[in-house]
Amino acid sequence: MTGLRVIDLTRVLGGPYCTQILADHGADVIKVEPPAGDEVRDWGPPFHEEDAAYFVGINRNKRSIGLDLASEGGRGVLMKMLETADVLIENFKPGTLDKWGIGNDVLRAKFPRLVHCRISGFGADGPRGGNPGYDAIIQAMTGMIAATGSPESGPMRIGVPLVDITTGLYAAIGILMALSERQRSGLGQFLETTLYETGLAIMHPHTANYFMHGKPPSLTGNEHPNLVPYAIFPTRTDNIFIGVGNDGTFRKLAKEIGKPELGTDPRFARNKDRIANRDALRAELAAVFSQHDAEPLCNRLLAAGLPAGPVQKVDQALNNPHTIHRGDVIEKDWYKGVASPIRLERTRPNLRRTPPKFSQHSAEVLGEFGYSRDEISALVEKGVVCGPARKR
Repeated sequence: MTGLRVIDLTRVLGGPYCTQILADHGADVIKVEPPAGDEVRDWGPPFHEEDAAYFVGINRNKRSIGLDLASEGGRGVLMKMLETADVLIENFKPGTLDKWGIGNDVLRAKFPRLVHCRISGFGADGPRGGNPGYDAIIQAMTGMIAATGSPESGPMRIGVPLVDITTGLYAAIGILMALSERQRSGLGQFLETTLYETGLAIMHPHTANYFMHGKPPSLTGNEHPNLVPYAIFPTRTDNIFIGVGNDGTFRKLAKEIGKPELGTDPRFARNKDRIANRDALRAELAAVFSQHDAEPLCNRLLAAGLPAGPVQKVDQALNNPHTIHRGDVIEKDWYKGVASPIRLERTRPNLRRTPPKFSQHSAEVLGEFGYSRDEISALVEKGVVCGPARKR
């Protein structure tokens, strides 16, 4: 992405997650923040100086400028920046840019090569068009919460902001698609990803099952609706997760744990039989696993090509020998984060910049767009551009 200029007007999670992907792979991402800053700077503790870990985790390799886009002067600066931009990404409420006189039609006419990406909750049209979107609310509305949890726990929110993060991933994919198409047509285009459509799109296999048999999913806890065994089991030391995807793998698992007869037992021979006799199989496997320690057992099963893993906490995962060997934790100065999982052979991601302080690069960025020192000072004096000072 080196040579690609991205003007990032997004806040919170989905948009910044998207632009960090591009920034990790070389894009020049200029993060344009409102005068109060991206609100997740305050989503702590924990904090590094005045910025919350929530902000730090999704804003590396970017430069920040504070800009009042509600002012005519702020919008003038933005339009100047867009003259050399390849991508504009924003997550304003649909209609906001139109209200400011810089809607998509205006942008298309002035910057025909610009790829304009919008992330929103529900899109601009439809019964919920323009409504705000939040990860947990979308989890609730798309069936995700109703499909998560056990009969004992009841419906549960997924413990990571899966909808926001996946919407950011879809936005990055859409931007790359639009840039690829631009190489042929010479034209940019508008694209949109919404939290709501993302929530529906990632509800596999529950939507596919519903289309097939017309039944919504029941609460199965850690069990899989379509596969058995696919669940957590206790051992002498810690819990492990076993996931079996086909009958051959199950027979291999049965042999590896010293119970080959389970692989030919009529109750368990085929996946549909194992689903029908889920509880009986769980009891058989639990009795075996309770005689083993988690780590050695998983190591042996994995070495045999069988899907098994210890249930680890975050600290265990980040300090795991495989994590360390693969270089999955990156560091620079005070910053530590998880590396980009996209590993290209020749053009590797890299950590060039720690997450920016609010409006840290305002003078540097504006200078690159042709503003003189006096002009920059005047913009700061008018409140159009924000100075870097900020207190939580």
